[in-house]
Amino acid sequence: MSTISRRTVLSATAATAALGAVAACSGGGGASGRPGQDAGTGSGGGKPAPGQSPSKGTPLGDGSNADTGPQPNQPKPEKLKPGEAPPQFVVFSWDGAGATDDGQFSRFLKLAAEHKAAMTFFLSGIYTLPKEKASLYHPPKHSQGASDIPFLSEGAVRNTLKLISQAWLAGHEIGTHFNGHFCSTRSDGNGVNKWTPEDWESEIEQAVSFVTQWKTHTGITDVDPLPFDYKKELIGGRTPCLEGQKALLPTAAKLGWKYDASSPGGQQIWPQKVQDGKIWDFPLQGIPFPGHNFQVLSMDYNILANQSAGSTKGDPAKYGQWRDQARDSYLAGFNRAYTTNRAPFFVGNHFEQWNGGIYMDAVEETLKQIAGKPDVRLVSFKQLVEWLEVQDQSTLRKLRTLNVGQAPAGGWQTFLGTP
Repeated sequence: MSTISRRTVLSATAATAALGAVAACSGGGGASGRPGQDAGTGSGGGKPAPGQSPSKGTPLGDGSNADTGPQPNQPKPEKLKPGEAPPQFVVFSWDGAGATDDGQFSRFLKLAAEHKAAMTFFLSGIYTLPKEKASLYHPPKHSQGASDIPFLSEGAVRNTLKLISQAWLAGHEIGTHFNGHFCSTRSDGNGVNKWTPEDWESEIEQAVSFVTQWKTHTGITDVDPLPFDYKKELIGGRTPCLEGQKALLPTAAKLGWKYDASSPGGQQIWPQKVQDGKIWDFPLQGIPFPGHNFQVLSMDYNILANQSAGSTKGDPAKYGQWRDQARDSYLAGFNRAYTTNRAPFFVGNHFEQWNGGIYMDAVEETLKQIAGKPDVRLVSFKQLVEWLEVQDQSTLRKLRTLNVGQAPAGGWQTFLGTP
């Protein structure tokens, strides 16, 4: 997305996140401000599995969703054997997940297919609601129809729906980035950080209603239903600007969600559950930042903020250097975990062309370099949850004793061997 409507400065230390790190808002629309051209047809990554089509299945509700059976291309989680090294999980996630006019969504669906990767797409609910129907949105603590990211044109909504269908059929997860993206850096300070659990419940109900009733809201009749029941598929999300998690968690637990990816900066250690052991906490992580003595948060905009002072159109003469630095930062984070504690590695992204698209290139180069390495699994957050939940609790507790960059004493055979 080309524009950043709001952003937030995160409190940070060298141990947890970048000095002066910021979290980008999902911009809404295409990389040049003209959303809707990324139809995704023939992109490769989003082709339905053999024998399946988004047009088949049992219609749900108004026909916006359909039950087509279990999601294709899902790995079966297996319990670690005594002394077995844990896989190196890597989750690439995308905030907003709307169609872009430069084909970024299709680009990464194709890349994922080529490398047998699964990803998580955090869909902004209003991206399935055309701008002409903005008044259907009643954001908490804001006026009817208000949003800090733009509503999409009907064409962009159509293409977003097609890409979301392709993504799910290819095995990717569809989470939520909620709706209006209100951050605390607004001039009036009225961001999601001030929302109550009840506000979050209203926001989630509306996000789900936009995705499950898009045919009613849009009047579009020539687009196939989403091939899944979003009410059942939705088990986690990421809040705007990584704010408001504390008030969100009680609602997430009430709704039966399995995880939340909204924590504003964490360490590369094995995750644990919060909210009385009900919700897995999957934070963006502090990772090495080449050329600096502090860490940067593992998201495209946070790297940009430390390179071009928050400008999405920095000095073109530095684009090559910045691209390599972003790639090398991701690879340093990956390698630190891969060669030591094997903590899952999380990377957050937006479909954007900031600083000439260098961050998209950096993510692609990173994925290509790590895919196929022994024990590496490129998964969605949902798939990670499923793996974690079949492990023995004693094994997970032991994994959580390993600090950032700490290898198991005596090797994995000794560390996780039979007591």
